[in-house]
Amino acid sequence: MGGSLPVITLLDTHALVWLLEGNPRLGQKTRDLVFAAAQAERLYVSAITPWEIAMLVSKGRLAFAQEIGEWLKVAFAMPGIRLAPLSIEISVASTQLPGDFHADPADRMIVATARHLGATLVTEDKLILGYSQTGYLKVQRAGT
Repeated sequence: MGGSLPVITLLDTHALVWLLEGNPRLGQKTRDLVFAAAQAERLYVSAITPWEIAMLVSKGRLAFAQEIGEWLKVAFAMPGIRLAPLSIEISVASTQLPGDFHADPADRMIVATARHLGATLVTEDKLILGYSQTGYLKVQRAGT
């Protein structure tokens, strides 16, 4: 009858920032996917993402109009965005990703979270996009 549920979707850190800041680098097809996932309560962000955003702000690589703690509170209070907890299984899986994946701990946690949830990861990260070509990870290019 009503069709199938949207895919479980996990936003990479930059995709979350682009979404919430209205950055046009997040493409319309991706916005539609994200909106559908949010409506179905199938939109996630890894628990490592708030830490990664706060680190980028502390290093001066990212800036917001409001203080980072407030920005994060507002971001995670938005309807449809769910925080995927950093479980023991995800923590261990991040150290045992199949194939060849780079050492960045936040990326490893995000990829392990996507794999654990069976989610499609929304990203424009070239290294993650390359890794997805091995078949170990489903991705949606953020820019499409």
